Amino acid sequence: MSVSDNFKTFCSNLRMESDTVKTIQNRYHQISKRINLDYWNSTSETNNSLYVGSYGRGTEIFTSDIDIIVKLPYSAYERFNKYSSNGQSALLQEVKGILQKTYSTSFLKGDGQVIGINFTDGINFEIVPGFINSDNKSYTYPDSNNGGSWKVTNPRSEIEAFNELNNSTNKNLKELCRMARAWKNKCSVPMSGILIDTLAYKFIKNWDNKDKSFLYYDWMSRDFFKYLKDIEKSQLHWLAPGSNRYVIKDGNFQDKALEAYNKSLEAITYEDNNNSYSAKMKWREIYGTKFPS
Repeated sequence: MSVSDNFKTFCSNLRMESDTVKTIQNRYHQISKRINLDYWNSTSETNNSLYVGSYGRGTEIFTSDIDIIVKLPYSAYERFNKYSSNGQSALLQEVKGILQKTYSTSFLKGDGQVIGINFTDGINFEIVPGFINSDNKSYTYPDSNNGGSWKVTNPRSEIEAFNELNNSTNKNLKELCRMARAWKNKCSVPMSGILIDTLAYKFIKNWDNKDKSFLYYDWMSRDFFKYLKDIEKSQLHWLAPGSNRYVIKDGNFQDKALEAYNKSLEAITYEDNNNSYSAKMKWREIYGTKFPS
């Protein structure tokens, strides 16, 4: 197969299967319905909920967990904000108790800012209860850590920013984000999903071939790894597209990026010399077994 065919197949292999997507949708509907019944006196399976995180941005791959925000009425905020200490923890416990009406307690966990539901098939959900702010985009949400506080997140602005740039780059932005996640998993790269997405966004926005086809994905890989390896190790944070929230790095990823860059150069050299098999083996060293052999 050609470079274009190899990367097209690779990107297809990274996507969740249709049955998995249906399972996610069904669980999203059940969680939304449970929240709506108890907080909004409604049986809607879609109102007052929003996919966020990588699934909301459309940059997820087959291994991703699913993050959602469920909107609660402002009266709930007023009620828990009156607590003398850590009303945020009490709110999370209340929402957890409500979800227990639908899901077994053995599946539920609490983690500071979210209620997690860990399903036996590995398709896990993290639910953040939040209150919509006056801008109709951002949410105030509880953080029970360090005595409790309220924080603000703006996932809609991030989703809009990613969709806009993705559409103007021939869908290449989100494909790059997914490929970078495969690299992270294969090579144990210390990068969060939002950091991958933020740096992919910043890279492709100014990349000369940002609107080209899969034929250019070997160059896109090479140039992205070069972009990553050249970032100063002293830089500790970036601003997420759209929301401008701080994205903190988990560790120095530049050395892993340098290794991937060098391997991408080898792969491209193999391709130039019509050694397709060796090129594919080199890409698999970077991206793992989802890349075709």
